[in-house]
Amino acid sequence: MNPGTILLLFVFAYFIGLLVISYFTSRNSDNQSFFIGNKKSKWWLVAFGMIGTSLSGVTFISVPGTVGKMTAGDYAFGGFEYYMMVIGFFIGYFIVAGVLLPLYYRMNLTSIYTYLGRRFNVEAHKIGSLFFIISRAIGATARLYLVVNILQIFLLENLGVPFWVTAFVLLLMILLYTFEGGVKTIVITDTLQTSFMILSLIACIVYILSNLNLSFGEAYSILEQKQYTHFINTDINSKTFFLKTILGGMFITIAMTGLDQEMMQKNISVDNLKNSKKNMLTFAGTLLFVNLAFLFLGGLLYLFAIQNGAVYGDGIFGFKGADGQISNIMGDDLFPALSLGHFPMALSVIFIIGLISALFPSADGALTAVTSSYCVDLLGLNEDQQKTEKQKKRLRMKVHLTFTVIFFALIMVFKAINEKSIVYLIMEIAGYTYGPLLGLFAFGILTKFTIVKKYSILAVTLLAPVLTYLINLYVTNNTDYRIGVELIILNGFLTFLGLWLVRSKNLERKVEIQ
Repeated sequence: MNPGTILLLFVFAYFIGLLVISYFTSRNSDNQSFFIGNKKSKWWLVAFGMIGTSLSGVTFISVPGTVGKMTAGDYAFGGFEYYMMVIGFFIGYFIVAGVLLPLYYRMNLTSIYTYLGRRFNVEAHKIGSLFFIISRAIGATARLYLVVNILQIFLLENLGVPFWVTAFVLLLMILLYTFEGGVKTIVITDTLQTSFMILSLIACIVYILSNLNLSFGEAYSILEQKQYTHFINTDINSKTFFLKTILGGMFITIAMTGLDQEMMQKNISVDNLKNSKKNMLTFAGTLLFVNLAFLFLGGLLYLFAIQNGAVYGDGIFGFKGADGQISNIMGDDLFPALSLGHFPMALSVIFIIGLISALFPSADGALTAVTSSYCVDLLGLNEDQQKTEKQKKRLRMKVHLTFTVIFFALIMVFKAINEKSIVYLIMEIAGYTYGPLLGLFAFGILTKFTIVKKYSILAVTLLAPVLTYLINLYVTNNTDYRIGVELIILNGFLTFLGLWLVRSKNLERKVEIQ
């Protein structure tokens, strides 16, 4: 049997397992179990499952590929520079646990954007939800595209399957097992999928060390000699300068976790604040080790490739063909190219299962969260007394299906863009889409001013990303400085400043959070 066919059979077997879990967890489900799991989720299950959601296919594929990438900094290679952002993430999780989680639990929220409605007005509530839906839809489909494209290039293209069919089938799979249970289902499935992802990571590290006949310490020493392990980029003009990477990572976590309905939806499904904080901090600590392991794997992948004949060219890395040309696998193509072309079949199977496990937690959570936010925030489904529970459920399913179609369209857009390193693209997009949320929540929490002018919040949140883009463009074209992940800080600050300018100077409003 064709190796590609064997791998596909494992993918379908894995999916059937998810459907079985979905069947048992979605029995007797209602809208509250879909939205917040009836607040009965176990904190340790949520914490472990959130690892998969946070890492996704980006960490699984893109982060290892950055280790040997060329950068504009002091070093020839990207090395472990990404870890500075992980440290920023870690700091950010403490801020989320200490500031935002207590707020959400005191207000007993189903949607975190309800806070904006109570603090400001209905306009702020709907704008917050809309920015989240845009942000999460774009971010999730970028991650989806990464995995779908790998399956397409390395497995399905040779079988004559078009890219759109691959994307459609994978989205259909996700739709089927999240359609009924929502959060109640994905808390369980994400835990299973995170387990497979980490198993794949460990298996690949063990295999490469064994193949190269190296101990952990010996491998790390060789990586140091090849400049693959540097953590700190001291070039202040570089996008990966360590201080702005740490700061940017911190604010990205505050925005992409603390102000993100998908991530908070799982946290507030835990039964009480103490356990939710425990979940958040356990998850944060685990990510420090898991991300470091993925970077170490990235270094090993480059060593393995070099040992098997790969070479560096002019800004590229890969194997020479019969014509002497290097087929570039630097970046996102590195891990799949080696796993599916140079590793034994058993390890290829483990890689594919790990890859699918990295895909589903990000996609299923996003699809469920944007559905929840649209239904609760924009349609006001929870407060609708005119509809029966059955009518509400039917409407929620229609919304769920509609967003599946939107996700498919966005994947096709990313296919047209064809970006080779998704991790940096996602961070840049987040800077534009999550910045207004960051500024809006910061203004609500740090000040007591309210805003009464109609459409003023809408104007500020639309103008801030445009100004951020223009500033970024000007700096790039006229200076040596490069704005990196601190883009979100700039956008959030401009939003905060805009809200300050349109605030009501004589009226203060205390938020009712009891």
